[in-house]
Amino acid sequence: MRTNVVDLILNDHRELKRLFEQLQNEPGARPTTVPVMVTLLTAHSRAEEAEVYPAAAEAGIADDVEHSQKEHLEADQLAADVAAADVTDPAFDDTLGKLIHAVTHHIEEEESTVLPGLQAGLSPERLDELGAAFLASREEHLGDRPDEITKAELDQQAANAGIPGASGKSKDELSAELKAAAEE
Repeated sequence: MRTNVVDLILNDHRELKRLFEQLQNEPGARPTTVPVMVTLLTAHSRAEEAEVYPAAAEAGIADDVEHSQKEHLEADQLAADVAAADVTDPAFDDTLGKLIHAVTHHIEEEESTVLPGLQAGLSPERLDELGAAFLASREEHLGDRPDEITKAELDQQAANAGIPGASGKSKDELSAELKAAAEE
C-alpha cells in the first residue's frame, strides 16, 4: 500500500478546511467540533514537525521548512486560545477567525512550496516511508492539546525553525523563545 506523505498531508488539509467551514457556518456544532479540529491540527503539526520537516534537507527545502515551522508555532498559540475559549462568547468568532486565517495561509504556502519541494526532491519510495512515519506519529499525537508538548518536541521545533542551542535551554526558556519566533 502506498502512503505518499504529500497525499496524506493534503487529505488532512482538506479535512481541516472542512472543519473550519463547519465551525464558521454551524455555531451549534462548535462544542463538539472544536476539540476534533484542535486534536487533528495538533496531531498533524506534531507529525510534520517530527517526520516530514527534518527530511526537508534531503529535498533541498530547509528554508521553506523554517518558515513553515514558525507558522506552526503561531498556529499552536491560536489553537490553544480557541480550545480555551467559550464557544458561546461573542468574542469566540474573532479568536476562531484568527486561527482559520493563520492556518489557511500556512496551508496555501505549504502546498505551494514545501509539498512540491518534497515531491521534486525525494523518491516515491522515500515519500512512502515518510508517509508511514507521518501516520504513526500523527496517531501517537491524536488527543494531544497544543500546550501538551514535550521538551524533545520543542527541541525538534527549534531545529526545524533554525533556532540554535535548544538542547541547552530549559523547557520554559525554549518555549518562550519559540513563542517569540512565532510572533516575528
